[in-house]
Amino acid sequence: MPLKSHRTRSLASAAFVTAFALFLGGCQTAGSPTVTGSINPSTSAQAGSDLRRDAAFWAERYNKNPQDPEAAIRYAQALRASGQRSQAAAVLEQASINSPKNSAVLGAYGRALADIGNYQQALEVLGRAHTPDQPDWRLLSAQGAVLDQMGRHEEAQRHYSAALKIAPDEASVLSNLALSYALSKNLPKAEATLRRASGRRDAEPRVRQNLALIVGLQGRFAEAETIARGDLSPEEAAANVAYLQQMLAQQGDWKKLRSPHGALKQAGRS
Repeated sequence: MPLKSHRTRSLASAAFVTAFALFLGGCQTAGSPTVTGSINPSTSAQAGSDLRRDAAFWAERYNKNPQDPEAAIRYAQALRASGQRSQAAAVLEQASINSPKNSAVLGAYGRALADIGNYQQALEVLGRAHTPDQPDWRLLSAQGAVLDQMGRHEEAQRHYSAALKIAPDEASVLSNLALSYALSKNLPKAEATLRRASGRRDAEPRVRQNLALIVGLQGRFAEAETIARGDLSPEEAAANVAYLQQMLAQQGDWKKLRSPHGALKQAGRS
């Protein structure tokens, strides 16, 4: 790999790379596609230390009392954060047996199942975590994310719309909805929805980075870099956009990835 290409890849946000892979190569991971800023090495080392400490604490508490729903959820969260997704799902499977009506346990178990690619079972579990008369917007959004991973984008969008009826203008749901539009080959609608989301005070940096991605996918690279600089360093923002241009070039002329209306064409979407 050329030195310049390697440098661009190393600077580009790992989450940005993952999110872009979702658009070009099909679903690789579960959950909603998101884009976040880069983590510098010192922050990463500190985060790794915190994860190990949390994992040890909740592992001890869980082993003392496997019947404790909170301990099971927190221990599974620590396992997921350290990449041990199958183990997290196993912990939560047992917790769901111990607490079959605990919505928090079922919600966590459903997300863990999606993490390991068990999408149909994830939908079933998430569906049991809330009822039609008492819907939870977070679970509706999670169901939408799973449906998007399965390529069922229209259904996913209905779930996001239902979530927004409960939590109007919730930035995280709007962001998921926007990315679903993108996966449905409607980049202009995705952009409009992300602009709405990014205008919210509670919008996290990943929402604006998602916007930068969608703008870049439409070929407006300078604008995408300007948006990315709102949360990233100039070097990181430039690296993200450079990576985007590089990957689009490898896929062929970026215009070939779009319909006449500017919508992204997918390659191998699952």
